[in-house]
Amino acid sequence: MNAAQPGSGPTVRRILLGHQLRKLRESRQISREDAGYRIRGSESKISRLELGRVGFKKRDVEDLLTLYGVNDPQERDDLLTMAEESNKPGWWQQHSEALPSWFPSYVGLEEAATRIRTYEVQFIPGLLQTEAYARSVIASGDPEAGESEIDSRVTVRMTRQRRVTELHQARLWAIMDEAALRRPMGSAQIMREQLEHIRELCDHPNITIQVVPFRIGAHAAEGGPFTILRFPEFDLPDVVYLEQLTGALYLDKREDVDVYTMVMERLSVASQTPGKTPDVLTAIIKDL
Repeated sequence: MNAAQPGSGPTVRRILLGHQLRKLRESRQISREDAGYRIRGSESKISRLELGRVGFKKRDVEDLLTLYGVNDPQERDDLLTMAEESNKPGWWQQHSEALPSWFPSYVGLEEAATRIRTYEVQFIPGLLQTEAYARSVIASGDPEAGESEIDSRVTVRMTRQRRVTELHQARLWAIMDEAALRRPMGSAQIMREQLEHIRELCDHPNITIQVVPFRIGAHAAEGGPFTILRFPEFDLPDVVYLEQLTGALYLDKREDVDVYTMVMERLSVASQTPGKTPDVLTAIIKDL
C-alpha cells in the first residue's frame, strides 16, 4: 500500500479557493462577465473557477484579487499559495494510468466531500469493500487487466476508504440492494469476510448502512446506482455521480440533485433500518 494521505488532495483547495473568489467577487458586486474580461476569459471560465472544476493560473488569481480590491499582502499571499497547491497532482495521479479516464475527477471530488451518499445494486460500495473483494470485482470487470494494474486500482480503492473508516473525515450513508450482498464475488471465504467487514463498520459513528430487501419489489431507484457528494461550504452545490461503462456523468443542477436526493430518502424508508443491518448480514452469512 502506498503511504498516500487521503483528504489532502488539490481538489479540496480548488473548491475552497473558488469559493473564496466568488465571495470576494459578489461582495464587490462584480459580474462574472466583467471578471472574465479581466483575465482574458469568459463568464463560463469564471464559473468553472469558482466551482473548483479547473486549475488556477497564478496570473489569473493575481488579476482577480486586484480587481476585487484585495491589497493586503498576507491575504494575497495566502490565496496565491492555495492556488499553487491546488495545481499539484493528487495522490491518486500516480495510479492514473490504471484508472478509467473519467475516474480521477471523481476521486478528487470525493476527497473534497464531507458527506457521501451512495446506492448500489450489483456490488458492495467501493468504500466498504475488503481488499480481496475489491480485487475480485476489478478482475472480473476487466479480464484483460494485468496484475500491476489491478494492484494500482485496489490501492486507490483502499486509500479512498481511509478518509471514512479510519480518519472519519467524511460521513458515509450507503444503501445496498440485497442482491449486492448475495451475489457471489470470489470464493465463499471472500464473501464471508466481506459481509463480516460490513457488519463491523455498522458500529462506526460516521457510517450508516441500510439494505433494500428483495421482498419490497420495485422501488424508487429504478435508474440504477448513484452517489451524491456534499462539500464543506453550505452554498456549494451537491454533485451526483453516475458511472457508465465508458464514462461518467456529473450532475450539479439543483433540479437534478433534488431528484436523486428524494430517491435516496425514499430508499431509506423502504430499506431495513440501520439498526437491523447487522442482523440482515448475519442471516446472509449463515446462508453461505
